[in-house]
Amino acid sequence: MKSNPDALISKHPGLIQSDALKVKSHVQRPQEDWVLHTLMIEGYDVPFRFKRQGKYRTLRGARVNLTYYPGEETVAGMAVEVMKVVRVKRT
Repeated sequence: MKSNPDALISKHPGLIQSDALKVKSHVQRPQEDWVLHTLMIEGYDVPFRFKRQGKYRTLRGARVNLTYYPGEETVAGMAVEVMKVVRVKRT
């Protein structure tokens, strides 16, 4: 079953859909039983993060469509803006 971004956005109004974004960097780190993926996107100073069960082929240099929530994380006592990705798809 393929996820439809329009259906997700209509059910969850806080979601944002961005198309054809170019990935500057893609880092994969183990985190307990998951792999935490962090994407840096051209034109954005905010990390885009998502978890998967395993490693994923590198997205560096690729164009992707992202569906995400804006959010915050506390790092060393400071609030940092982070985008929580719920859907990522190569274009």
